[in-house]
Order: sequence, then C-alpha cells, then structure tokens
Amino acid sequence: MPDWQVVVVGAGAAGLMAAARAARRGRQTLLLEKNRKPGVKILMSGGTRCNLTHATDARGIVEAYGSSGRFLHSALAALGPQDVVALFEAEGVPTKVEETGKVFPKSNKAADVLAALIRAMRGSGAELALEEPLEDLRIEAGGFRLVTRRRELTAGKVILTSGGKSYPGCGTTGDGYRWAQALGHTIVRPRPALVPIRSDAAWLPELKGITIPDVLVRVAETDDTSANRQGGPRRSPLTRGDVLTQRRGSFLCTHFGVSGPVALDVSRAITGHDQPRMLDLVCDFLPEVDEESLAEQLAREAQSAGKRRLGTILAQWTVGRLAEVFLQRAAIAADRRAADLSKVERLRLVGSMKRLAIPVAGTLGFEKAEVTAGGVALDEVDSRTLQGKRVANLYFAGELLDLDGPIGGYNFQAAFSTGWLAGERC
Repeated sequence: MPDWQVVVVGAGAAGLMAAARAARRGRQTLLLEKNRKPGVKILMSGGTRCNLTHATDARGIVEAYGSSGRFLHSALAALGPQDVVALFEAEGVPTKVEETGKVFPKSNKAADVLAALIRAMRGSGAELALEEPLEDLRIEAGGFRLVTRRRELTAGKVILTSGGKSYPGCGTTGDGYRWAQALGHTIVRPRPALVPIRSDAAWLPELKGITIPDVLVRVAETDDTSANRQGGPRRSPLTRGDVLTQRRGSFLCTHFGVSGPVALDVSRAITGHDQPRMLDLVCDFLPEVDEESLAEQLAREAQSAGKRRLGTILAQWTVGRLAEVFLQRAAIAADRRAADLSKVERLRLVGSMKRLAIPVAGTLGFEKAEVTAGGVALDEVDSRTLQGKRVANLYFAGELLDLDGPIGGYNFQAAFSTGWLAGERC
C-alpha cells in the first residue's frame, strides 16, 4: 500500500484547490510545497488584491482563452466562475465586481483569499508539508515514488500543480516541466505572458507614470529595417496579415517602455515571436473616433478657432505631454496654429494619433511576468479528468499546463477549475 493515496505537488492556487477537493472525497492527501509558506504568488497577484475570476459564465472564460479554451469545458463545468465566488464567500471572503468585470475580495486583500484557501484545505483533512521540495518523481508498481529533501514516500496518484516560470522569486522555477518531460510528456516552450514591454522609443521615459485609460494596441510586424528604432517616423503596415493581436484598455508609459492592462494582454504575441525587434505596438489613442471623423474635427477647429495653437487643441483630447508627442511624430511644431495646417499635415497628425508606432525591444521577462505561456501539451492530457495520457494516475492542473489567458481573473479561474477537477477525478 502506498504511503498516500494522493500527493499534490505545489501549494499555489491550483494545488490548494486540488488537495482540498481530493481530501474532501476521502482521499488520504499530502500537499508538498517547496516554500516556507503556501500561495506566495497569490499574495502578489492583482497588485496584492488578487483578481479571483471574471464576472462572466463558463462560455465567457472559454472564449477568452481562444483556441485552447475548449480544453477548459469540463473543468469549468465542475467549477465555474459563479462557483468560485460562492466558494470564497462561503469561506468568509465577500467579493465585488469592478467596472472592468474583474472580481476581487471586498477587502482588496489577497491575503484574505489565501487564508480562505488554506482554511478549506486544512478543513478537508489534507496534510500540508512546507519547505519540502520534490527532487525526483519515479513510476513504481502501484503508483509513484517521490523523493523530497527530507524523505522518500509513495503515492497511488500524483497531481502536479507546481506552476510555470513566472515570478521565479515565488519559487515557480519550472520544476514541473522536468518531471513531466521525464515521464514522457511534451513541453511547449515556456515563455513570459502578461508581462510589461520594453521599447527604445526616446520619448516614452519623458512620459513615465502617465496612464491613458483607453487605447487600442495592435502588435504588428514591420519590414522597415531602415527605420529609426529610437522612435522616429517609420512605416508600420497594418494589413490584416501583419497584425498578430490587438487589445483595448488602459495604457501606462514607463521608463523602460509600456505597461498597464492592454500592454500585458498583447505581450504574449511578442514573446512568441522569433524577432520581437521587428514588431511595433501600433497605438490608437482615440479609439472611439475614426480617422475621417477626427480629420473633420481638426478641420472644424481650424475654421472656428484657427488662431489657437495645436498643442492647446490636442490637449483637450489627451494628456498634454502626449499631445506634444503626436505633433513631434507628425513633424509639426507645437506652436503652429490650427488654421496654418495644410490638409496633408492634418492627415499626418491624425495618423500620429490613430496609428502611433512604438518600436518593441522585448519584454521584462519571467521576472515580471504574471503568467507563463507554454507548458505541458494539452493534447497529452485528458481534459475530462486532467489525467495525463502518457502515465496512468498522473494529473496536471494550473499554470503548468499550456494554458494562459488574458488579464482579468481568467488565469486564476483556470487554476481553480483545473485544480478542482483534478482533485475530483484523482
């Protein structure tokens, strides 16, 4: 007989949920964690507020994940967004929905979320072993042999929930990839996702700290190899084939490049590209109005207030310092008067506001990534049970899987749902 019926490896969001669910079903369950405390990454998430899930239904979560979303059907049927909210509220954590659809604890404290998960896990009867990293995992008759820094133990079933490689300071250093690969699983190349983007554009540091609440950002390939990569005028083709992805949301200028929800959301396309320096962020800073209408507004301003300086006129539509960038990129002096603009200059200015190209230099990498793209290949895992197809009784859940969603609570939802389903079926 094995020492444990179920051993869960990694006490993050998925692992805590998996261990609690397995133990609630009467399985003798051990949860191994390499850190001194469980759920370290949970405490950092959402600016220490922890965005639990999104105010949508299972279909909304599936759609947000795109082509990989269908893998989540069974997991979401077992534990959907409304179930997650109900679970935490039953554990004494009231929630709230913000305008963006993000669901947070009313307290705005990630610590409350973690405390609820730990209470649920301990209440289930599962045992938590801290500061006990797994060093080896081998198949043996009747199950698995696990070697930790402290001991050797056996398990009938193992659930790997050791996370990806994002925020490695939290202990997520990709250990699970090694164990999964050694047991026959394919690992899709891990790369950072939901990560700030670096740029060499010289004007960005001058605007550091400025947030523009609504920007449409496209990631586009460019063949303008002679362009000034410091942010000078350059051609950014926007034919459909050149646009890798696009998102709309809040945009933050930084000393290294750009951040904020919209930048994080498009970063996956950058880390997945072979030559990120051949990419632009093509930004529409006035997405509510089309180019033709904007050109007409500028023409009307020239007629009704032609003596006003362009810098003053543009400041009514955006942050003043950003207006200066629009004019600079369009090669128009800020003190020019509206009436002095030619039609060609006016269209050039509109293009600067609606299609401002920011050259990409890369990202801040795993150190600052909220999640990991890549991981255990989904076609090698049974989505109905989360048991791997290579080795019987080996299950996977959470960020270790090749699943990464957009910002907004989708990744926590997937972690909770896959953890629950693995604990339910193991």
